[in-house]
Amino acid sequence: MMACGGATCVLIAAGGTGGHVIPALEVGRELRSKGWECVFVGTATGFENRLVPTAGFELYRVPSGALNRVSLQRRIKTVLTAPSGIAAAVALVRCRRPRAALSLGGYAAGPLVLACALLDVPLIVLEPNVTPGLANRLAAPVARRALVCHQAAAAFFRYGSCQFVRLPVRREFFEQPARRKGAPFTVLVLGGSQGATRLNRAAVGAVRSWRRRGQPVPTLVHQTGPKELDAVRRAYREEGVDAQTASFFDDMPERFGAADLVICRAGASAIAELCAVGRPSVLVPFPHAAHDHQRANAKTVAEAGGALLVADSEWTGDRMARLVESLASNRTRLRAMAAATARLAPRGATEAVAAAVVRAAGGEERA
Repeated sequence: MMACGGATCVLIAAGGTGGHVIPALEVGRELRSKGWECVFVGTATGFENRLVPTAGFELYRVPSGALNRVSLQRRIKTVLTAPSGIAAAVALVRCRRPRAALSLGGYAAGPLVLACALLDVPLIVLEPNVTPGLANRLAAPVARRALVCHQAAAAFFRYGSCQFVRLPVRREFFEQPARRKGAPFTVLVLGGSQGATRLNRAAVGAVRSWRRRGQPVPTLVHQTGPKELDAVRRAYREEGVDAQTASFFDDMPERFGAADLVICRAGASAIAELCAVGRPSVLVPFPHAAHDHQRANAKTVAEAGGALLVADSEWTGDRMARLVESLASNRTRLRAMAAATARLAPRGATEAVAAAVVRAAGGEERA
């Protein structure tokens, strides 16, 4: 049952993956520290169900689903549940009477965007990617402010509504020390909160390649996602490799800090975390991401000199093994890549986003 009222309430729509939820939580913490009450709007199945309550925020779930890159049956189900999702979001807005709402996109954002438009609630959009997702594109005509992390994304929003920001990340990423000289060469493999089959198979294949050729295996730290954790662990054991594996690491800043090289997808949140901690990377964009936005995200870092960009179809065990060997033997290049990545660090991003929300809520005196 909802507790109604709240003169300092802000609604935050962020659901689905960690890439949506984690930046939103940082903004929520910043707003909470300034006296604002934040209520998160999400789905019943997304990653928000794990992270939001743990962070001490209320999570309100609305019926919603995917429309892009899913089966016809799932699209029909999403369309049929849309009215109940919109009704739930309208009920939430009427009850909580928020001063403003923030959308980071994702399934749950659509109903909240429509509810804010219907009930005249100031809406702020935070767009992490070069190409906005469906929910934020739908929000473009009614958004009071569009906070874009890439200048190219401004083309999708109303002229004059845009403000350039970086994507918020946890402050612990900025606090990681430089790698200690003489430490074992460590490779961090990240498939995102859901895992990535291509990266998992390539990592196992790389270990087999090193073993077959009698090459030393670097220290491997591997986030597999929940579905393939057991299979990856079994494959490493069969090769006699003691890799650190988990479906998801809760101490991600420390994992980044302990890595000499990061191999990951190119979601906006992962890119921002890489830049905050200043680590060289190999980026393998998910090829089916909406509008190929992960490739666009990766190009930003690669063109700055901080990462190598490899197509998903080309990422194999042998390719990973050879590339890791080459980089491990060239520490000068790794240091240059790390420095280039660090120059893109999103310092001050959380404060900038929170301040924009406060301004839209008419509460400048609280900022």
